[in-house]
Amino acid sequence: MKVNKQQSENKRLKIGDTRTYVKQVTAADFARFEDGLVHAVCSTFSLAQAAEWAGRLFVLDMKVADEEGIGTFLTINHKGPAFEGEEIEIVATLQKCEGNEVVCRFVARVGERLVADGETGQKILKKEKLAKILAPKKV
Repeated sequence: MKVNKQQSENKRLKIGDTRTYVKQVTAADFARFEDGLVHAVCSTFSLAQAAEWAGRLFVLDMKVADEEGIGTFLTINHKGPAFEGEEIEIVATLQKCEGNEVVCRFVARVGERLVADGETGQKILKKEKLAKILAPKKV
């Protein structure tokens, strides 16, 4: 991504910078499939969504009005449970910011208890280009 003057003046980010997202676990976060409730703790899917949001906080700082972020990869290691009513703190740490690519490591904890860790990747694209990429293909 080319850094325009507005970005360089307002958004000085460096490797090692962090962003934090806090999520309260609700019943909507439980692991459920078509056959019903699997367990009444925060699901890996819900943790993954929260981890992507924590990394997206960097994208929000970096993108300009005619740009948008899109996820490129996610690695999550679910280490322990987070129970209904608990707050999960997800700390994303900027690992790479080259061109239009943003890569973050993350750690999710409830207090001192490790819930998950992993890595997220996103790219920042012009909204016009993204719309073309995501447009349904005519058959």
